[in-house]
Amino acid sequence: MKWLVLLGLVALSECIVIIPLTKMKITQEPIRKKQLQGKFLDEQSHSLSQNSHPDHKFSSHGLRNFRNIVYFGKISIGTPPQEFQVNFDTGSSDLWVPSVDCQSPSCSKHKRFNPQKSTTFRHLDQKINLSYGSGRMNGVLGCDTVQIGNLVIVNQTFGLSQNQSSGVLEQVPYDGLLGLAYPSLAVRGTTPVFDNLKNQRVISEPVFAFYLSSQPGNSSVVMFGGVDHTYHKGKIQWVPVTRTSFWQVAMSSISINGNVVGCSQGCQAIVDTGTSSLVGPTHLVTNILKLINPKPILDDKQVLLCEAIKSLPVLLLTINGIIYTVPPHYYVQQISQEICFSSFQGGTELLNPSETSETWILGDVFLRLYFSVYDRGNNRIGLAPAA
Repeated sequence: MKWLVLLGLVALSECIVIIPLTKMKITQEPIRKKQLQGKFLDEQSHSLSQNSHPDHKFSSHGLRNFRNIVYFGKISIGTPPQEFQVNFDTGSSDLWVPSVDCQSPSCSKHKRFNPQKSTTFRHLDQKINLSYGSGRMNGVLGCDTVQIGNLVIVNQTFGLSQNQSSGVLEQVPYDGLLGLAYPSLAVRGTTPVFDNLKNQRVISEPVFAFYLSSQPGNSSVVMFGGVDHTYHKGKIQWVPVTRTSFWQVAMSSISINGNVVGCSQGCQAIVDTGTSSLVGPTHLVTNILKLINPKPILDDKQVLLCEAIKSLPVLLLTINGIIYTVPPHYYVQQISQEICFSSFQGGTELLNPSETSETWILGDVFLRLYFSVYDRGNNRIGLAPAA
């Protein structure tokens, strides 16, 4: 969801693979949706049970951070491989990159896949149209080998964008999207990347996890096939998924200074690496902004003086009986030395207009604080304070 990151079939035994993500600041909000540099960590990995295994393999890559908002990483498609930067997005389920046939301005600024240069590419006779909070794309489906780090998937269906909207998709520093939500959100008849990782036995456990860095110099990673517990502190708290489409859980309340400001009768929360902000129903977000920013500047309720951060309240989210705190220096982003921006956004009432239930999206503002694990085998999300 975006509101504005196997040449030959290889079965990797008991494998966790860590993929580097680059964090970068861009000029427009909202955005839905992390690259290189650094050292290799010690070769050790852990399964969900936290028991190591002699055959476990751990791969890690250092990252360079460019300040807040967007996280993306490298994949390759085709034979020989064509490299792309993609947003690994838990809020959608499709993989797509721009096609060489796309002449939209937003395509011309990014790498484009050339099917004629891949000996393993197959055309599929199906058109697609995908919409996100940050824009839309339409194109066609194809099938080819996809590689994520040292994980290789054969016969992966993916989208080739032939037309993209301008605006956010034109500005983002990544080329395409790699969705990690449930198959029910994918284009009908297609199998998402993570499901093929499972089905082709490329990974040993149906699990992936994210560590999103909060400070320059830290590494942001997505890991597949297990969990590296050095990226979090304390015990992982598990939350059942309530609906197998988005990574969606039940939330009990949102409070500030002892007052409930959202989710007063319980609500649904979507955990989404592809959304930068905390997103909720417009009328509730408006009230929260009035509470934390009674004197907005520049005629914008989200803009405030950075000196005000020290007096702002802590946001408390209650999920499955656990209180998760979000301090003001996480939900407020610095634009300049003096001007800051509050990362609350309205609009979730548009997700399902026919439903009256309240929905929130916990984006990167929340996920920079909490290491997150996505367990497809048990349909649950794990959360723990990030290391």
